[in-house]
Amino acid sequence: MKFKNSKSSLGGKILNLDLNKKINSKEIYAIKNFVNQRLVVLIRNQVIDDYKLKEFSRLFGDLDPPAANPYGVNFLPEHPEINVISNVKNDDGIPIGNLGDGEATWHADMTYLETPPKYGILYALEVPKNQGNTHFADMHAAYKNLPNNLKNKIDGKFLIHDSSHNSAGMLRKGYEEFSDPRKTPGARHPIVLTHPENNKKRLFLGRRPYAYVLGMKIEDSEKLLDEIWKHATQNQFTWTQKWEKGDLLIWKNLYLLHKRDAFDPQTRRIMHRTQIKGDNKLV
Repeated sequence: MKFKNSKSSLGGKILNLDLNKKINSKEIYAIKNFVNQRLVVLIRNQVIDDYKLKEFSRLFGDLDPPAANPYGVNFLPEHPEINVISNVKNDDGIPIGNLGDGEATWHADMTYLETPPKYGILYALEVPKNQGNTHFADMHAAYKNLPNNLKNKIDGKFLIHDSSHNSAGMLRKGYEEFSDPRKTPGARHPIVLTHPENNKKRLFLGRRPYAYVLGMKIEDSEKLLDEIWKHATQNQFTWTQKWEKGDLLIWKNLYLLHKRDAFDPQTRRIMHRTQIKGDNKLV
């Protein structure tokens, strides 16, 4: 097993690892340490079933169930811990997964909860060639390079993280549309988080649509958030995953933003995803 850093501040690959083979305690420690350092890590050429996906995922903690989807169904009843991300429809024209084929805007997963998941794990079963790339942005680096005037503006501020829409902009089942961001449903989190052990600060943004900075005028909140998102998603802070069949990706959900490019709706994309339960420390 070998570890290879990307040229960015985030991202890396683990080489010569077969997830169908037993992983010893020393290797487990090395894998987890590498993911925690690089924030998002790729393991290529895997051929695993859903049981093995869950087994590997549990190395990072307890599995967390998927978020509610717009269809109000469980895509894999035999594996309720797994979410299906797909544009494919069955013979009856019913989607077999979530998020379709459009762009998924910059976001972190399920931060509308008080305790969002710590890690995401995504496994590619079918992917269109050179389409549907996933981009990740490093929130440590984004905060470190944030202009002082913006740091001062967000110091001590809290942000509403929208629970009513997914990252493709689809309304979740059981919610109603609204126009006033002050009425956005979802958790209230600090815009800046500080790690309790090393005191490193990072941005914690969730997703841009329907976000609102508590206590600000709507127009001031919108302007400030537009500035923060524009800064945080610059190319200098990002790393891109160009998907191939058999790719497995692990990322630290609370330290990154990520987004997905749109892809040809006539192609097929099927991904299986797990996530790891978080805690109220947001680390």
